[in-house]
Amino acid sequence: MKTRTIRIGLCGLGTVGQGVWKHFSASRARLESQLGVKLELHRAAVKDPRKKRAVKIPAGRITTDTLAVATDPKIDIVCELIGGTGLARRVTLAALARGKVVVSANKALLCAHGAEIFAAARKGGGHFFFEASVAGGIPIIKALREGLVANRFRLIYGILNGTCNYILTRMSLEGAPYAAILAEAKKLGYAEADESLDVEGWDTAHKASILAFLAHGVWVKTDRMIVEGIDRVSPIDIRTAATLGYGIKLLAVIGRDFENNELFVRVHPTLLPKDKVLANVNGVFNGIAVTGDVVGTTTYIGRGAGQDATASAVISDIADAVTLLTTGKAVAAGRPEQGPRVRLAPLEHVISRYYLRMTVKDQPGVLAQIAQITARNRVSIASVIQTAAGRTDAASLILTTHESNERAIRSTLADLARLKSVLEKPLLLRIGEFTD
Repeated sequence: MKTRTIRIGLCGLGTVGQGVWKHFSASRARLESQLGVKLELHRAAVKDPRKKRAVKIPAGRITTDTLAVATDPKIDIVCELIGGTGLARRVTLAALARGKVVVSANKALLCAHGAEIFAAARKGGGHFFFEASVAGGIPIIKALREGLVANRFRLIYGILNGTCNYILTRMSLEGAPYAAILAEAKKLGYAEADESLDVEGWDTAHKASILAFLAHGVWVKTDRMIVEGIDRVSPIDIRTAATLGYGIKLLAVIGRDFENNELFVRVHPTLLPKDKVLANVNGVFNGIAVTGDVVGTTTYIGRGAGQDATASAVISDIADAVTLLTTGKAVAAGRPEQGPRVRLAPLEHVISRYYLRMTVKDQPGVLAQIAQITARNRVSIASVIQTAAGRTDAASLILTTHESNERAIRSTLADLARLKSVLEKPLLLRIGEFTD
């Protein structure tokens, strides 16, 4: 019996694409033995074929026509490694319409067009694999989609952006300000020239959207989430959190209230108790805690980005795609909801404790004014810490609260901002005392 040949096309040969080509070539013989097929990297589409690359690719296998790779009838698996949501979307839809398998690392594409992509796959008979889109080398998508299929997920929270985790780790270890660490992170290649996608929380929000879909079958767009970044976190906050027994991490939090059929998705810097595993995940590593109703809490830690980690996840999806093509075995993309459609929780149902830092006039009566506002909004103060603010006429006032809700705390912030004694926009952080 003749051995089947599976042909693979790469759309994009940037950092990830070159990593896939390199590691796939090195492991091809082993993969062929395990999967029982011949594997061929058939073609790769690039913007500039003359650009110098770290991998050597025969000239005859390179093209500038990306859509030609997506629609080539000889190609069985299309790896979309372009990024963005323009050409990447066209390539993906064109391949799926022809019944091909598409492997992607593109979380922005999924977040913006996930519903359309899976509808196109169903209509055209294609399949879409996306393990590399969240947490790089951590197989979290396979865990949710396959290993934990018996579970309903009350809570998923995690560190999903290595750039932010690196910056916060350095700030914690060295006491250096955010801007200085960010500048060094750019020099080391851990942060992009335009860091906003990472540090303002949007990269994490895209990944949270994918996890919410996998866990609950619902696409939550970023404009329906709470999304806040790390750019206002200061060494004062790092030191105060440590004194209180917390570390600060940028977390994605996906919570489900099954009794009321409500879901919330939020991204924000969070004070995480030091005895939590994820509070001790440092540097560029990612970590995710998943609480299921059958298995309890499982935790996943590993490299969340970079050429090798992402290439590992892409090649894993290629192997799954080969298995699908040769055996017909497929896994569900997300879990369809049964019964009434899950609703997004209103702000008053999103509960947390809070950390609030304000720069205020150093004069009598200020704390009384603030306490009056918090009481009016039914926000109960748990502790008050006063420190120097770096200027003679002001003090830094840090409050922690008992449990409250997002609507009440937003109203409190708006009222505080109107006080003449509050000199700068207050900083709000959540306290993540998650019950696993």
